[in-house]
Amino acid sequence: MRKLQKSSFYYGWVIVAVMAIANAVGMGMGALNIGLYIKPMGDSLGISRASFGWASTIRSFSSAATSPLLGNLLDKYGARWILAICILVTGISMILLSLVKDSWQLILVFGFMGLVGVAGPGAIVTSVPPAKWFIEKRGKALAITSIGISVGAALFIPLTQILINTYSWESTWIILGILGIILVCPISIIFVRRQPEDIGLLPDGKSNLSAQSLEEADQKEYSFTLNKALKTPSLWLLTIAFSILNLAILTFALHRIPAFMDRGLDPTLVSLATAFDAVCAGIASFAGGLLVAKVPSKIIGASAFIMLSIASLMTIYAHEFWLMFFSMAIFGSGIGINSFTQNYIWAEYFGRDYLGQIRGFVTPISLILGGIGAPLAGYVLDITGSYNPAWWVSVWLMIFAAIIFYCSPKPKH
Repeated sequence: MRKLQKSSFYYGWVIVAVMAIANAVGMGMGALNIGLYIKPMGDSLGISRASFGWASTIRSFSSAATSPLLGNLLDKYGARWILAICILVTGISMILLSLVKDSWQLILVFGFMGLVGVAGPGAIVTSVPPAKWFIEKRGKALAITSIGISVGAALFIPLTQILINTYSWESTWIILGILGIILVCPISIIFVRRQPEDIGLLPDGKSNLSAQSLEEADQKEYSFTLNKALKTPSLWLLTIAFSILNLAILTFALHRIPAFMDRGLDPTLVSLATAFDAVCAGIASFAGGLLVAKVPSKIIGASAFIMLSIASLMTIYAHEFWLMFFSMAIFGSGIGINSFTQNYIWAEYFGRDYLGQIRGFVTPISLILGGIGAPLAGYVLDITGSYNPAWWVSVWLMIFAAIIFYCSPKPKH
């Protein structure tokens, strides 16, 4: 029988705070700010947009390869050392990016960075831990974690452009890589723990320490094993919906920033709009975490798909600052709600005990399919001189994915 401890402060909120900081720092570690490097690096090194697209894709593919392993390790050992190692690898990769001279080197380093899946899409290392510490308050916990996105965007995206303007893109990779290591690695090692039961606590900070309450905590939320989850239609419908959405999103996410610069918009203004994009993502994700107690997660998630399709349509026609700015804001809001939905709905549908394994299984599928989008959009630009053919297809894919997502029922056991 596990011995439970009573405390006036629930340690799960420490886990939430660390993951929020990691999310914030991640905004400056080759995540949303990657688009700010494309034009200066491309102009300096002669690297094509398709090559940057392939770099993003290879990062997604390498993340897909390691996600099952990371998911299993998170379930068994927690994120304490895993997060620290992942940030260290990402920081070293950023330093190496300052040394690249050719497209193959760029792709190789991005592949190395993707092995840990922190700076790229599908960062289960920072999303799984809060879900394991909370059941009833999971939405609130994930909402608070998402605040890091807004804070990180407000700080690191303008800072990235300032450093590029003041020094160089090479120095910027080095500075932000070292800063990320310093900010995240120590607090991960010192504060992160696997799950509440490991330190004598119950999920959500329950204070009733009777044997009955322990049993109730174990039964509060049914946890599917990976094998059982694979037999449910819900897992496959969600996987298909998120995979199609990722394919559509990545045709825009990587290329819209250099596309706006190609249209003559000032790079500093584009960087500020990009920062506001991520601020909106954090605010929307926070709102989703609060609304989920009253509004079904399927409705919240489907709204993200629709918002992204609207923002993408605006992106196609955004040749002036204000339309670009509002398209970024709506796109960021959609990304934020979608991020919250992915972090929440897998735990809501399948429980917390095997969440790392389940996320580790479905994430590679989403990453591999989604990773195709970035290079395809680059090739469309190289061949036709415009992103629009690829972007129009992506808008319709988002709408189709919204329908599939909304039709995914919560599995019964």
